[in-house]
Amino acid sequence: MFVLVEMVDTVRIPPWSFQRQLNEAIAEELNKKLANKVCVCVCVCVCLTTLLQRFLWSSVVYNVGLCICLYDITKLEDSYIFPGDGASHTKVHFRYVVFHPFLDEIMLGKIKYCSQEGVHVTMGFFDDILIPPESLQQPAKFSSRSDEAEQVWLWEYETDEGAHDLYMDQGEEIRFRVTDEVFVDTSPTGPATAATDAQAQPGQSTAPPAEDTGEKKEAPYTLIGTICEPGLGLLSWWNN
Repeated sequence: MFVLVEMVDTVRIPPWSFQRQLNEAIAEELNKKLANKVCVCVCVCVCLTTLLQRFLWSSVVYNVGLCICLYDITKLEDSYIFPGDGASHTKVHFRYVVFHPFLDEIMLGKIKYCSQEGVHVTMGFFDDILIPPESLQQPAKFSSRSDEAEQVWLWEYETDEGAHDLYMDQGEEIRFRVTDEVFVDTSPTGPATAATDAQAQPGQSTAPPAEDTGEKKEAPYTLIGTICEPGLGLLSWWNN
């Protein structure tokens, strides 16, 4: 579930942080830089067992996983101050704790909500987990309860006495198997080519229409799971 990722980066330390310990200042800058960003990097992964008790930093490194926290700094190279910039620049070799489950790993989470896309699961610190309809226990049905606005998926479990509807309620603990992972580069992009080629008339706004800016945001890292196997699904199903 967790791996250690070896990385190399050049860290800029501003002059007002010179009075601090170098390792402490670099650790803070690394966590700031990796928080809530998707970037491409080359790294080596080493298996890690448990580091849940460290601070959580939410960042996704492209094709690596969700960054949790700085583990340690393995090497500091010489620091340089360039002309016109009073800050120091240090090349740093470090290891970062990354959440990256392997394929076919069995995991536990809680149902965040249900939609027609499937069952959305959260780990508490990571919410982008989807179990699509075809990966639910079959036969499955999407239902909107008459007495509630909540929409849920249910498993029509067949018994000798007939079918019983087993609801997948929000907040229930669920066991699932990881079947796939999806990485999306959500880095900012420039305006469309057509927009840059068009010459704006005097007094005419160059901003895109309001309807063009309302695009749905994509998650940079998504796990795809399944519960269509014996023993998988809500824990309450198998406890009873």
